[in-house]
Amino acid sequence: MKTRSVVPMRIAKIGYIAMSAVFCLAGIILLVFPEISATAVVTFLGIVMMVFGAIKLVGYFSRDLYRLAFQYDLQFGILWLILGIVTLIRPGNVLSFLCVSLGICMVADCLFKGKVARDAQAFGLRSWWLLFLLAIPAGLIGLLLILCPAQAVRAIMTLLGISLLIQGLLNLCVAVTMVKIVKNQMPDHMEPDFCDFTEKQ
Repeated sequence: MKTRSVVPMRIAKIGYIAMSAVFCLAGIILLVFPEISATAVVTFLGIVMMVFGAIKLVGYFSRDLYRLAFQYDLQFGILWLILGIVTLIRPGNVLSFLCVSLGICMVADCLFKGKVARDAQAFGLRSWWLLFLLAIPAGLIGLLLILCPAQAVRAIMTLLGISLLIQGLLNLCVAVTMVKIVKNQMPDHMEPDFCDFTEKQ
């Protein structure tokens, strides 16, 4: 019987880790240089959101072993893609829109990551508490992004930096602790011949 291909799972895991590094690096840059051009930040983050959305979709359809990390990534992948596209094409007040959209993503992601942490605890993964702890500040920063006034550009850049850094650490935690790749993983549906053979046994 043919085993499941691990290529999509590897793409999703490597993609998660790579995007985590991008989020963390971008967050640090914004914290160190909060006076950076708002247009450049918006364009960069719009592209990043689209790429991350695509990676999330790959993760959802990869069907990793635990089925924990990517279980909500169909919805979130589509959401990140849409918000990334709108961020790039929406004229006027783009920084304000970016803060609200990213804040909404972070608050929603915080809620679902809390659910993933609870599922991981029930599954027996000892690192569930780390994901739960990282989700809390991510949600709080997301709320601040939504409520932050658009006029406070320097405060927005600082909040964006903190949010990206936390989001990067959160995604890194998910990729490292919740994604298990097994080379001989069987597909979800067994072939009829294989089913008949197992029943005869």
